[in-house]
Amino acid sequence: MITDIHSPPLLESKTGLNNPAPTYPDSFWHSLHLFNISRIIITSGLAIFAWSFQYSTLGSHDDTLFFYAASLYLLLSCLFTLLIKLRKPDFNWQLIQQVCADVIFICVMSYASGGLAGGLGILLMISLAGGGLISKGKLALFFAAIATIGILLQEIYAFLYIDFYTPQLTHAALLSMGYFVVAWLAHKLASRAIASEKLAFERGIDLANMAQINQLIIQDLQEGILVVDKDGNIRQSNQYAEKLLNLEPQFDYFEPCNLADHTPELASRLSCWRESTNIAFDLLRLPQNNTLVKTRFISIKNNPHASVIIYLEDTSRFQSQIQQLKLAALGRLTANIAHEIRNPLSSISHAAELLEEDEHYAGNASHSEIDSNRRLLRIIHDNTQRLNRIVQDVLQLNRRDKVKSEIIDATEFIRHFVNDFCLTEKIDNTVFQFDTTFDSSACRIDFDRNHLHQILWNLCRNAWRYCRQQQGSITIGIDRCSHSNSLCLDIRDDGPGVPVHQAKQLFEPFFTTASNGTGLGLYIARELCEANHASIEYVNLENGFFRILCKDASRHV
Repeated sequence: MITDIHSPPLLESKTGLNNPAPTYPDSFWHSLHLFNISRIIITSGLAIFAWSFQYSTLGSHDDTLFFYAASLYLLLSCLFTLLIKLRKPDFNWQLIQQVCADVIFICVMSYASGGLAGGLGILLMISLAGGGLISKGKLALFFAAIATIGILLQEIYAFLYIDFYTPQLTHAALLSMGYFVVAWLAHKLASRAIASEKLAFERGIDLANMAQINQLIIQDLQEGILVVDKDGNIRQSNQYAEKLLNLEPQFDYFEPCNLADHTPELASRLSCWRESTNIAFDLLRLPQNNTLVKTRFISIKNNPHASVIIYLEDTSRFQSQIQQLKLAALGRLTANIAHEIRNPLSSISHAAELLEEDEHYAGNASHSEIDSNRRLLRIIHDNTQRLNRIVQDVLQLNRRDKVKSEIIDATEFIRHFVNDFCLTEKIDNTVFQFDTTFDSSACRIDFDRNHLHQILWNLCRNAWRYCRQQQGSITIGIDRCSHSNSLCLDIRDDGPGVPVHQAKQLFEPFFTTASNGTGLGLYIARELCEANHASIEYVNLENGFFRILCKDASRHV
């Protein structure tokens, strides 16, 4: 929740049934405690000074009364310390009691020191200033009035009971004026302090609100945000980044997670960016959940070697939106293809077959003309079949969003697939070999069975086309990725591989190097993989091979 702005709890207290006594914050009691500590220090200093210096004016009239008053004053100050700790009685009552004690005991010690000439009256200004500031100025003038009355009574009593004593009325009047001036200044300073405190409190609430709003915005962003310090430690992250990287939602600040230990691919990019901030990165596939993200790095202090903010933009959301638009357009396109192209193709193909079987058409021509006509008819028939395959491939794309995922035993599925493929394509089974580095019974993947069959068919048909077509030319391998919870399904062949300049175009629609290819096989394979939350890539190592990364059902619960 966002904190609402409230005024700070000041000292407006209204007594009554419906207005209970206010509760004062700890800062008030701490100030009162320091005020009492200063009283103990001053009283102890006066007693020590009077005891140590023989010619001091302190206690010059009655040293016994002075020491008794100072001792009782010191004991009462210690009692005040205990009451402050217990917080009983009320704060205002304790403050009044302490200031009144100051007036009484300082006046008594002033009398014992020979009146105002001893100079102790000035100490009341310290008490008045402290009491006025602690009470936020409300009781400052009241304390000044009590001090004035105390000084005047002390002078009258000294005049009556000290022989040959000349009353210091002018001195007393000046002290009284000083008391009220100090009280007035304390009142004004306390008023300004209240206003500043209220303004600071409201500004603190505003800052807290702003921080919470920023935090809510950051947490609600549909892109991951990481704050990484100069040592590569993750200091802060939002929920989306934690989801993308499988981070713990709350980690120890003093023992933070290191980016290189958790996601070395992202840490490697950060190191490259620190060396050159102008470098442009391709999309990064996160090993934790096989998600493609776009990475951006922004330095906090305009220094790439200091702390860095990393933005992880999940491209799957945009791809899914684009895919929805593409599927909608593709649906309309395939509907038109089915009526406008497929039907005429069927007519052309049927007409070519009839012409080829027409003995009258073949009998009235010479031998060379018959061969030429048959060759032309074969060209018509082959091209109609090629166009028909393109139409079928496009129609398959329209079904990519109809995913029926199931848990598949990959080993058993591949063995059945190889048998079907070899039987259909009239290939010897020895062309294929199966390679796995762990227990084949643990190879369970989450995939649509028909989609996986279509993907493998397209890849194996390409492999058969470009391999040496001998025993062991095509290898299908299954391995578990060491850095993620995924299975790697590799399709290798002993062919020459794909040239480097063509590798980036492999998955583009209608790109083909075969004279009779449609250029849609690999494109369809990629679309079907994405529909099943998997990915396909061409690994350009040695002769190159295709790799399918799919969910390991034994680890994804």
